[in-house]
Amino acid sequence: MTECQLFLSKRLVTEAKIFDGGVLVDDRGVILDILDRDEAEKLITKSKGKLKVTDGGDWALIAGVVDSHVHVNEPGRTAWEGFRTATNAAAAGGITTIVDMPLNSIPPTTTLENLKTKVKSATGHVYVDVGFWGGVIVGNQDSLRDLVKAGVVGFKCFLCPSGVDEFPNVGAEDLELVFNALEGTGSVLAFHAELEDDCCDEKYVENQDPEEYKTYLESRPPRMELNAISLITSFLERTDVRVHVVHVSSATVVPLLEKARASRLARGHQGWRGGVTAETCHHYLTLSAGEVPRGHSEYKCAPPIRDADNKEKLWKYLLDDKLDLVVSDHSPCTPDLKCSNTLEAWGGISSVQFGLSLFWTQANTRGLDLKAITKYLSSGPANLCGLQDRKGALKKGLDADLVYFDPDGTFVVTPEIIRHKNKMTPYIGKELKGVVKKTYVRGQLVFSDGDVVGEPKGKLLINV
Repeated sequence: MTECQLFLSKRLVTEAKIFDGGVLVDDRGVILDILDRDEAEKLITKSKGKLKVTDGGDWALIAGVVDSHVHVNEPGRTAWEGFRTATNAAAAGGITTIVDMPLNSIPPTTTLENLKTKVKSATGHVYVDVGFWGGVIVGNQDSLRDLVKAGVVGFKCFLCPSGVDEFPNVGAEDLELVFNALEGTGSVLAFHAELEDDCCDEKYVENQDPEEYKTYLESRPPRMELNAISLITSFLERTDVRVHVVHVSSATVVPLLEKARASRLARGHQGWRGGVTAETCHHYLTLSAGEVPRGHSEYKCAPPIRDADNKEKLWKYLLDDKLDLVVSDHSPCTPDLKCSNTLEAWGGISSVQFGLSLFWTQANTRGLDLKAITKYLSSGPANLCGLQDRKGALKKGLDADLVYFDPDGTFVVTPEIIRHKNKMTPYIGKELKGVVKKTYVRGQLVFSDGDVVGEPKGKLLINV
């Protein structure tokens, strides 16, 4: 019993309930048991002072957040973000696992050698655990199975230009090759689901004011997302490969995804959620187009933030279990790339540190309880990435990734508290509800009292 720890809370949050109890953790940082208060007190008495006990009192004890959509950008664009700063911010935000996207680093994670380069740059610099997405670009289909063996959680591709030359988008002919390469691997193919047509480009808005957010919004209409979903779903009768749509911004696509999922389930597909899943992001659930100030491209992302009615529809679909998870899509850049011209500025929102509080601020006003955090921010992303046997819930046998969270506390986002590398974010000046007090990764304290603790203790969830 000398090596074990017991974490207590009056509001212990599992997938099923919220109760007064504790989490017993072994010396490897794995959850041994979930106990109610009486069981915990008996164990404390039995241990005769040899059990390390941490009591959070009224603070909620929740499973660490799994953010499956983070652009770390290192190596190659480390001035935009890096593993040390991104995971520092994640720990401060109650995130215990991030999954790094295959772009905008140089090189991108599109071959085994490129993955090794990225892993080398991350080693020794991560405060939380880190998984990796592989990337699909034109012509790299023969590299995909090697990346699967190396342990990438899945693959990301673009159906429109990605914004960086090293990561070109793919078309229908490329997807035929990719689906064939991934068949039978159990891996997942994730799509940036925007597909241009003749009316979906910047020429369509060339005579409008580029500093007005409306101009950018009209350059990427919902039709682009609908076009993409139509292409993606056209493959699903011919493949069993799991598919996932990242950062859904337009609520119009959700019924199409629901139809595709129902068809897969009717065929007996054994993948999580029928092998057809979709995420949305904190910015789509928090912000709306009408509140974006003129010339403020820190609000710019792709696909764009849409109107308030669309935001409410996304919330409805999420709560009706038609969307599966919520992530940050943390996509930072240097300040010079966030110019006032909304058509020319880099499209990405920085928010990894604040995702948990952003979600709780909105969810709490809608009458949701703390179990919603576990469902959409922890368990959902873990299931997407094949990490459900290690991460995403307070459950026996899983890693003791724990967060003490004050759901009643509030704070204001200021540049001084931002831990990711560049401090531009649309949330500066906004008051958020829910304060992260302590973050533990595999039972080890990594964030407490407003600062990271010690040197980076995170692991890389990869086989190279």
